[in-house]
Amino acid sequence: MDTPYRQSRSMRALAAMFLALALACVGFMALGVWQVERLAWKHGLIARVEHQVNAAPSVAPGASVWAGISRETDEYRRVLVRGEFAHDRETLVAATTALGSGYWVLTPLRTEQGFWLLVNRGFVPPEARDRAQRRIDEPAGVQEVTGLLRLTEPGGRLWQHNAPEAGRWYSRDVAAIAAARELTSSTPGVPVAPYFVDAVAQPGAAPAWPRAGLTVLHFSNNHRVYAATWFALAAMAAAAIGYLVVDERRLRRLAQAGEIPVIHSTARHLADPRP
Repeated sequence: MDTPYRQSRSMRALAAMFLALALACVGFMALGVWQVERLAWKHGLIARVEHQVNAAPSVAPGASVWAGISRETDEYRRVLVRGEFAHDRETLVAATTALGSGYWVLTPLRTEQGFWLLVNRGFVPPEARDRAQRRIDEPAGVQEVTGLLRLTEPGGRLWQHNAPEAGRWYSRDVAAIAAARELTSSTPGVPVAPYFVDAVAQPGAAPAWPRAGLTVLHFSNNHRVYAATWFALAAMAAAAIGYLVVDERRLRRLAQAGEIPVIHSTARHLADPRP
């Protein structure tokens, strides 16, 4: 029993396949272009951060310019500020660093410029979370702090939300920490900066807790690989479109020439072993 092969696909099926492949090709191309744009943005970010962290420190922004602070232009700026720490109002924020899991120690600084500023004084392991163990090393009086300007981290982590009432903090949420420590209510008229500062390690300083200078300055940059992947998929979709067009023309040419391929069915013989 012979089963004739289809002379050509129906126009509806052909149009559906062509449209699906064309949309896939355009979509993959768009994603590839987007990754190229992300690559340029990431290179700019890395260059900017490297310049800012190595530049001479500038005075920490005061209240008059807070509204203009942005992540694109100000984050990781090296800044300098003077003031006195309020150690009794410190906040421990869960952290994972090169030294392991523990906590960031965020301590309010009453600046000489007349506002509160949260300073991330550094990392402590779980066994050093108790302030009583660290009080002997607490800086007293007016201090000069050099650090990197960081923007607030509201809410918490993806699956771990800050719980101020329970004293559990998973992100450095400036407004929430300031409210929990009653910085503005206890000192009316003294505003809180909308950013915090990661203190940098002081050259020659003796090892102590909290340990400063652990800010992560490495940014993943896989956009080149992602772009190549999307462009390769776009090329595959384009090649499939080309194959579809060429194959359809071949089938139509064979049909016009009367050379219809035949596929011999062996299904009946396989199902019935009798001669």
